[in-house]
Amino acid sequence: MIFQLGSRILRTTDTRHLMKMAWNFGFKGARSVQLYKNRMKRGEYFPAFLYISILNSCNLRCQGCWVDVDKPQVKIELDQLNRLVNDAKEHGNSFFGILGGEPFMHPELFDFLAQHPDCFFQVFTNGQLITEKVAKKLRQLGNVTPLVSIEGTEIISDERRGKQNVLTRTLRGLDHCIENKLLTGVATSLCQTNIGDLLTEKWLRTLIDRGVHYAWYHTYRPVGPQIHEELALTRDQARQVRQFVVDMRAKLPIALIDAYYDHDGKALCPMATGISHHISPKGAIEPCPIIQFATDNINDQRNIFDVMNGSSFLKDFRETAARHTRGCIVLERPDLVKELALKHGATDTTIRGTAIAELDSMSKKGSQVLEVEIPEKHWMYRIAKKFFYNDFGVYRNLQNAALPADSKPAPEKIAS
Repeated sequence: MIFQLGSRILRTTDTRHLMKMAWNFGFKGARSVQLYKNRMKRGEYFPAFLYISILNSCNLRCQGCWVDVDKPQVKIELDQLNRLVNDAKEHGNSFFGILGGEPFMHPELFDFLAQHPDCFFQVFTNGQLITEKVAKKLRQLGNVTPLVSIEGTEIISDERRGKQNVLTRTLRGLDHCIENKLLTGVATSLCQTNIGDLLTEKWLRTLIDRGVHYAWYHTYRPVGPQIHEELALTRDQARQVRQFVVDMRAKLPIALIDAYYDHDGKALCPMATGISHHISPKGAIEPCPIIQFATDNINDQRNIFDVMNGSSFLKDFRETAARHTRGCIVLERPDLVKELALKHGATDTTIRGTAIAELDSMSKKGSQVLEVEIPEKHWMYRIAKKFFYNDFGVYRNLQNAALPADSKPAPEKIAS
């Protein structure tokens, strides 16, 4: 499988683009994780990866979206984007996730990407604005991988995304990326209406035949102003997703990404481990994209490292989440999210101003924690996760700290 995937990527990806990915994301990305681990040993916290929502505007109206896409445009200006990335680069960061809204609606997106050839960017997009001209620009830049969101078949895509002919337009943008030899991915937010169609080997083989290099399965998070609880996966379906991803990683020549498990199949939360945090279109520094509260902002001109490392709000969120669950604190304990926001006097970072009321309306749900852990089968994923994507000991350390000194178990016997 790994040799087939490698051969396919080498044959279908622009050489310069691939070299930038290997250096800026591969080598320097691994180094950024090591630097992150070194900082943790000193009691310092600054994420190895930052996810930046550069604006709120979008051309679609998806079910369950928590971004204020129907409100007047709010965006991070170019100078602030550059300062943010430059500050992060000083501490070894080289990979950034770019979100929206729809990032390609930001008028200065290409100027921003062009000013950081020493970084690699993953742009989360619905693909509809990726024309042939846009794809050629991305190839010229060489430092961007588009991650195109596909939410279902023709009928389901229109239903999930609030417009007509969504899938056709999205696939057109996807094809432009592939034709211009970009390392291209497809993301899916799995929910009740699309899991039967897209969590299948047939669908992954369709992506492979089309030329897609990697896929990322998220699970739908019922949050925001229109929660749509009926779309949320059950616990059995969450286990089904994990088993499918593990099995397909060992079988098909397409890379599969997940953000919720380590090499042994133990659940984790990237926010709780501290490996990633989120910047909102207002510049608010949030624990993660679906926790829309903040006490700090990139617009106050302080160095981003100093702000994040010194934030009692982020620290409390990480530690509280890790103490209570290996899963998602928003889904499992919305009451704790509200408690932390009020405790720190955090600002509601939404434009709509209803984040507290939305938490009050939520009921407690399961998340990625499974009754039986499903470890990775393929050696490549096991090694990569073991060294570069795990819980970094945060759950074990906090469990130990919460116990009386004479009752702490030996580290190797602590239950996950």
